[in-house]
Amino acid sequence: MQAELLDLKPEPCPKCGGTGWELVEGKGVRACLCKQTARVDLLLTQAKIPTRFKDCSFESYEAYCPSLTRALMTGKRFVEEYPNVDVGLLFLGSCGVGKTHLAIAILKALIAKGIPGLFYDFRDLLKEIQDSYNPNTHTSELKILAPIFETDVLVLDELGASKPTEWVQETMTHIINKRYLDKKVTIFTSNYMDMTIGSAYDETLTERVGVRLRSRLKEMCRQVLIEGDDYRSTISTRRGGRFTAR
Repeated sequence: MQAELLDLKPEPCPKCGGTGWELVEGKGVRACLCKQTARVDLLLTQAKIPTRFKDCSFESYEAYCPSLTRALMTGKRFVEEYPNVDVGLLFLGSCGVGKTHLAIAILKALIAKGIPGLFYDFRDLLKEIQDSYNPNTHTSELKILAPIFETDVLVLDELGASKPTEWVQETMTHIINKRYLDKKVTIFTSNYMDMTIGSAYDETLTERVGVRLRSRLKEMCRQVLIEGDDYRSTISTRRGGRFTAR
């Protein structure tokens, strides 16, 4: 019985018979929906979206105040207009206002349209680059950076979170400047503001990333300031349970 179950294969798509191409009477053939779905599934896997955020979407984002509503509408409009966009997005706001949620919702919506994208927490990316210098890891800096440079849409989360050493600033500048020169869309999130007033930190974004890079970000991104209470606590209270967002 077990051997018989192992031999079972999924039924071919009724529309295309498993070929990936659907016959349209009088018009020829077109890519079958099953082929498009398979491509989207593959792109989602390749995007490296953390499991914790796999359910982030525009639909699951609860805009409980005007600032969040504006940010949500900005994200939706960005997806609608892509690829006819000149700049990416920079979401700024204190911890817990849903910046990561929105950035991933945008990324997933673009992937649903067949556009390749990639997610990285900036701290994790820096750690991977540092680990590539270790001969025991069998990786190279170029192998790590190639997808970062080449992907159509890149989400870099928690910009400025790492201690701003000379190496960190040089690495950030290299990555961001490369995508800027290649006219690649990048979406950033950061807890650091342009002013420390009202911020949970005593440093500005400029102090964390450097004057040169902050100027570059202004050229390549539309800034979206999100103001509100801690998104996790607010939504958790509204739902009477736990909720995770950044």
